[in-house]
Amino acid sequence: MGSFSIWHWLIVLVIVMLVFGTKKLRNMGADLGGAVKGFKDGMKEGQANADAAKAAAAEPGKVGQTIDVKPEEKSRV
Repeated sequence: MGSFSIWHWLIVLVIVMLVFGTKKLRNMGADLGGAVKGFKDGMKEGQANADAAKAAAAEPGKVGQTIDVKPEEKSRV
């Protein structure tokens, strides 16, 4: 009762095809594929930027690098 048989899914697929049409479903699939590809490319680009930032932080003397310095204690008289 909780799971659907193959016939239930085929009937749902036929109803969806009748409502939306095959051309619109094909366009939605292409749009979804393009969105996934764009997401993957963005993730690769973000990883490359993070790797470049780590490499820049490892090299001393780079512009924009913050150097932590321990302040000297002042003597009280």
